[in-house]
Amino acid sequence: MPQQPSFTLGIEEEFQVIDPDSRELKSHIAELFAEGEKRLKDEIKREMHDPVIEVGTPICRDIAEARREVTRLRGEISRLLRENNLRIAAAGTHPISHWANVPITPAARYDQIVYDLQMVARANLIFGLHVHVAIEDNETRIAIMNAARYFLPHIFALSTNSPFWCGHNTGWKSYRAKVFERFPRTGLPDSFRGWSEYDEYVQLLIRTRCIDNAKKIWWDVRPHPFFPTLEYRVCDVPLRVDETICFAALFQAVTVKLYRLYSQNMGWRLYRKSLLTENKARAARFGIEGNLIDFGRREEVPFGQLLDELLSFVDDVVDELGSRNEVYYAREIMRHGTGADRQLKVYEGTKDLRAVVDYIMEETEHGL
Repeated sequence: MPQQPSFTLGIEEEFQVIDPDSRELKSHIAELFAEGEKRLKDEIKREMHDPVIEVGTPICRDIAEARREVTRLRGEISRLLRENNLRIAAAGTHPISHWANVPITPAARYDQIVYDLQMVARANLIFGLHVHVAIEDNETRIAIMNAARYFLPHIFALSTNSPFWCGHNTGWKSYRAKVFERFPRTGLPDSFRGWSEYDEYVQLLIRTRCIDNAKKIWWDVRPHPFFPTLEYRVCDVPLRVDETICFAALFQAVTVKLYRLYSQNMGWRLYRKSLLTENKARAARFGIEGNLIDFGRREEVPFGQLLDELLSFVDDVVDELGSRNEVYYAREIMRHGTGADRQLKVYEGTKDLRAVVDYIMEETEHGL
């Protein structure tokens, strides 16, 4: 058995740049981004659509350090935008702005994606959360990825934060997931018998010019192509730092618990991608308010029951990770609703999507 993984964390959040007067997405001027790069160096990145800013933490040893870094980066971006009469917003989609009116960032990589995918790429105006958990050994990383797929719909349901699209209430708690699944190589991955089978898959795609490198595999969880991490990509970007940290803590705890089983030559039962995708679709549609399928018992159960089982599953690792409070913040989300539930409540009370944008902007800066 190779050396135990370090399980260090890295967190990336994708933010909307908002004009606070119109509440529409606002393309960020080059000078603003240059100032951001001066302050944050490589912690800030451009994305394919111009009004999107991605920030990424340095490697964090534990969840406490991750909280400090996520809070610092949100605070820096918030200050930078306010200095330029703009605001930061964290939601999986923008309630009002139409993708057709949003320019694409000029860059060869994005030009190629737009050429390959055309309107599907142009319409992909979405905002996600990516959590990296370090697993340095390749074989171990694939084994943990196979097992972790089962838990993705559970954590995704808690993160749903994109009910509105182009001025419409979509009826979905995460419409972002529905937009992104139009891309190739998205959604839940298949399971792989080992690293060599995964690598053969990647090399075949490169050889046949489907992709130029594994960065264009956009699964909900993937072995990162350049870092020794498992990258969890399923979640909408959450409204609050507390939620981001909760999901990062859950992903880390699930990873550590599955590794503990793996290192003792035990494992979690592997289910077909086609079955797990049923749970993801339910999570996208209903969030925490619907039923998910318990595949072991072959029956549907209320989401809260599966969350209880998930929290019980990781309970014996959260104290050594120092993340009990962060993991159990999931109960707080159950009490107050997901980002999508809270956005919808504002809309039901006001019938005004601009009020929803105002709420998103306020929540994004909560606790900074």
